Amino acid sequence: MMNSFGHIFRVTTWGESHGPALGATVDGVPPGVALEADMLQHWLDRRKPGQNKFTTQRREPDQVRILSGVYEGETTGTPVQLMIENTDQRSKDYSEIAEKFRPGHADITYWLKYGIRDPRGGGRSSARETAARVAAGGLAREALKALAPGIEIKGYMTRMGTHEIDRTRFDWDQIEQNPFWVPDAMAAKTWEGYLDGLRKSGSSVGAVIEVTVRGAPAGLGAPVYAKIDTDLAAAMMSINAVKGVEIGEGMAAAELTGEENADEIHIGPEGAPVFSANHAGGILGGISTGQDIVVRFAVKPTSSILTPRQTITRAGQPAEIVTKGRHDPCVGIRAVPVGEAMAACVVLDHLLLHRAQVGDGPRGTIG
Repeated sequence: MMNSFGHIFRVTTWGESHGPALGATVDGVPPGVALEADMLQHWLDRRKPGQNKFTTQRREPDQVRILSGVYEGETTGTPVQLMIENTDQRSKDYSEIAEKFRPGHADITYWLKYGIRDPRGGGRSSARETAARVAAGGLAREALKALAPGIEIKGYMTRMGTHEIDRTRFDWDQIEQNPFWVPDAMAAKTWEGYLDGLRKSGSSVGAVIEVTVRGAPAGLGAPVYAKIDTDLAAAMMSINAVKGVEIGEGMAAAELTGEENADEIHIGPEGAPVFSANHAGGILGGISTGQDIVVRFAVKPTSSILTPRQTITRAGQPAEIVTKGRHDPCVGIRAVPVGEAMAACVVLDHLLLHRAQVGDGPRGTIG
C-alpha cells in the first residue's frame, strides 16, 4: 500500500536496497514527449553513489532501462516502466544486525508494524529507493520541457551542520562546481574539511537543501486540499531522512511583522503584477504567483555511524550496536537531485491538473 504519489502524473516506486532491481511505474505521462534512456541517465548520474569521498562508496552504475510506454523515441501515453538493476550489494555487512534494531533507523517501526523486515540495507526504507524517484523526475523534466519550456528546477545545499552559506555570495554557477551542490565557493571549501573530519571519525551530520523552481506560471495549485505547497511539502517529507519542510520564508516568518512579511504588489512595465519580495515562496493560497517557487527541507544525520550505540534485540535484550557498511557522512549531498526530482514531478502534476480544469495560462487579467 501507499507506494504511489501524484494525481494525474502518478509515480509508483518498487524494489529494495539489496534486491535484484528497483524502479518506477509512471502513469499519466503525456503522449508525444521525446524520451530516450540517456535523457534520464543524466539525472541519475548526479545522484548515484561512489562519485567522491563524501558519499557512500557503494558502486552502482544506476543504469536505467525503459521497459514500456515509449515507441520510436516518444512517449505513447501509456504507463512508462523504468528499471534500475542493483549490482553492488554487500548483504553480509548487515548479518550482525539481523537480530538488533539500529537506533535512528526504521528497523523497529517496520518490525512493530509488519512483524517482518529486510535487514539488508534497510530494504524498502533505504535511500536506495530514491534512484527510482530521480528516474521519474527525469521523465517529468522532459514533459515539462515540452509543455512549459521556461521552467527550470535547481536544488542546492544551504546548510551542513552548523555551517551556512553566505547569501551575499550566492552564485548559481557554483552549484555544479563542487561536491556539495553549494552556491557559495567559500562555503564549499570550509565544508570540505569539516565533512572530511566527520567521515574519518565514522560520524555524520545533517543538512538543509533548498529547491527553487524558476519560470513556473501563475495559477498552478488549487484552494484548500489541492494546494501546490501541500503537495510539495508532502513530496519532500517523503524523502528518506527528511525531518522538516519550509515554503518561502518558512519558520522564519514567525519572526516577521505583517509589514515585513507582505509581498507588496505593483504593476510592471508590461502590465503584469510585480511583487516587492518573495517571502511567500511563490505561492499564495496554495496557488503559484509566477514568482520563483522556493521549498526547503532539512535532513537528519545519517543514522549509520561507527560509534557504538545502545539498542535492544528482537528478544527484548539490551545490546550494543555498531553499524558497519558503506554510508553517506551527509545524506544532504545526494538528497539534492532527489529534491529536484520530487519538485519536477509535483510541478508537472499541477501543470496537468491546471490544464485539465481551466486550460492554458491564468484566466484572470489585470487592467
